[in-house]
Amino acid sequence: MVVRIRFGRGPRVGKRKKKYRIAATFAALLTPVAAMAAVLAIWGVAADLDWTSSFAIRSGLFSHWQVWLGVAVLLQLCSRLLNRYGRRGEKVAT
Repeated sequence: MVVRIRFGRGPRVGKRKKKYRIAATFAALLTPVAAMAAVLAIWGVAADLDWTSSFAIRSGLFSHWQVWLGVAVLLQLCSRLLNRYGRRGEKVAT
């Protein structure tokens, strides 16, 4: 038995709508990255308070929890701005 699946043609995406969708996609991907940076910041604080053994990054710029917290805040801000920009492409229901 041969089964053929036919997909209909979806709506055409113009260049304007495409850039809004790409921005929304990147916004959705930046949020988990910001959460991971926040987890590294919490781990750094816990290592400084001797609640955990030691932080994975022992030297350099990224060995400080303040840097990771700043990175997390910056990534979440970028995610929010991209999400706001991506929603401009949606049609407003009347």
